[in-house]
Amino acid sequence: METNKRFEQIKERQKKLQENMARIRHKIAILSGKGGVGKTTVAVNVAVALAEEGFRVALLDLDLHGPNIPRMLGIEEGPSVQEGMIVPVKYGPNMVVLSIGMLVDQDQAVAWRGPLKHSAIQQFLSDTAWGEQDFMIFDLPPGTGDEALSLMQLVKLDGVVLVTTPQRVALDDVMRAVHFTEEMGQQVLGFVNNMAYTICPHCGGRIDIFGKDSSNVLSELLGLECLATIPLEPKLAEFLDTGKNAIMHMRGSEVEKAFRQLVASLISRLGGEGK
Repeated sequence: METNKRFEQIKERQKKLQENMARIRHKIAILSGKGGVGKTTVAVNVAVALAEEGFRVALLDLDLHGPNIPRMLGIEEGPSVQEGMIVPVKYGPNMVVLSIGMLVDQDQAVAWRGPLKHSAIQQFLSDTAWGEQDFMIFDLPPGTGDEALSLMQLVKLDGVVLVTTPQRVALDDVMRAVHFTEEMGQQVLGFVNNMAYTICPHCGGRIDIFGKDSSNVLSELLGLECLATIPLEPKLAEFLDTGKNAIMHMRGSEVEKAFRQLVASLISRLGGEGK
């Protein structure tokens, strides 16, 4: 009897998950082969830029061991619960956000093994009142571990965006992420060449740290489309630490323009229709 009850609970959760995901038009995962390449920065600014374009956006932080999205967005409150469903936190008029970082103390470590992670991700997807959304952006942890595996088993994505920096050691990890994504039956939409150049604070000139054609070189090596080339902007890290994103707080900057270009590239890859 206990086994039958457990089986029915699993079936019910799977049904709720499918119903929830069916109400979200486009589902995109942000993934990196290694840490320190700015994956969460990309996820946050893509979500905010889409919301500013008028799209309804959900941002789900699946980096369970390093949930930085609440800090980057300056969110201090946690989600509520209504009728047994988690209600994600509202951010602006068009965006909702959920992160494990909203549910645990800031300095509390999440020491979970694979089965617990899978269960948590399944609960985030099935037991959250996401509502009707044009986009759901998933921020995954670096690498090809449990979180990415669980998400790609549970959800059919519109595609995966890979974030890298123009270094050979980063490219090796990106190739592993590409093969992993394809093996999971998911599509790679392209890559983001992050921290590829900087703007001189004295003369305003562009300094190509890894060479002028780093994005083209990466595209040839990876066999993927470069969706955007993002500059290294020291002020951005300072802003994100205090809950300020590039889209809303760095108007007219090179980095804001680059994230806008990334969103345009994504919409184009999705057939030009975000809504």
